[in-house]
Amino acid sequence: MVLRRSVKRERELRQFGAHLRLWRKVNGWSASLLAERASVTRETLKNLEEGTGAVRVDSLFAVLGALGIADTVVRAADPHNSDAARARIDGIISAGGRL
Repeated sequence: MVLRRSVKRERELRQFGAHLRLWRKVNGWSASLLAERASVTRETLKNLEEGTGAVRVDSLFAVLGALGIADTVVRAADPHNSDAARARIDGIISAGGRL
């Protein structure tokens, strides 16, 4: 069985949810308005903002898109934007490997 939750993961989910909530508030939107704009249920948004429950990736991206930050999140996940990952990429390529 795969352990999907840890203390660290729980903390990360709560922090990410708090960031989403703050983005919503910065935009001056109620939770109901954001849920409507993202075409997700209010319960899905609540789960995201509280860092509890499982949500589908497409629902997460619907919320990120409605907030106008989906591109930022995608760019943040790009390994080319990480010094550590770029060093590993360079090592793989210099050893003749491919990505």
